[in-house]
Amino acid sequence: MRIVLVGPPGAGKGTQATRLAEKLRIPHISTGDLFRANISRQTELGKLAKSYMDAGNLVPDEVTIAMAKDRMAQPDAEGGFLLDGFPRNVSQAEALDELLKTEGIKLDAVLDLEAPEDEVVKRIAGRRVCRKDSAHVFHVTYSPPKQDGVCDHCGGELYQRDDDSEETVRTRLEVYHTQTEPIIDYYRAQGLVVTISAMGPVDEVTGRALEALKSGQ
Repeated sequence: MRIVLVGPPGAGKGTQATRLAEKLRIPHISTGDLFRANISRQTELGKLAKSYMDAGNLVPDEVTIAMAKDRMAQPDAEGGFLLDGFPRNVSQAEALDELLKTEGIKLDAVLDLEAPEDEVVKRIAGRRVCRKDSAHVFHVTYSPPKQDGVCDHCGGELYQRDDDSEETVRTRLEVYHTQTEPIIDYYRAQGLVVTISAMGPVDEVTGRALEALKSGQ
């Protein structure tokens, strides 16, 4: 299957993308991973992207699209892929359509993870990360530490990252509504959108997504 995964920040896209790709036996292609891989390998696209990032500018669509094109051309993506974080706007969606048409392939579905805005804010703003080991992450409501402000694993101080503050989360949501959400209508016009609730246990959401993709509803 060839799938695009969309949803607001905090809907659990990263978690579900990894799980769905594994279940469907297709590669999970995320823009974050693409950027890191190209910059790490010092490819021409990586150097170009880094030059924009170092200057504090957004990486142009054409660079992101070129990276995605290169990744989708790899042998492991011949049987399908799951795109996470791309396309991020309608112009990228149009470019992806043109790219796939050139290759003689098409998308099978656009999986839209829905979550209420207040829940998204609660999920992200409630995160607390260990200063000693950032791999240790807690949540004030869903997975609180045994002692407030202290990591269960190493005793390090727990803190809220700047980009997890409620103000920043609401700004990210506004960007999502303005730039990314319109691609849902773009793909809905093509009959590709499958919408599911991102609420509930992770396993339940994964099962819901697999069933929806299977039935196309």
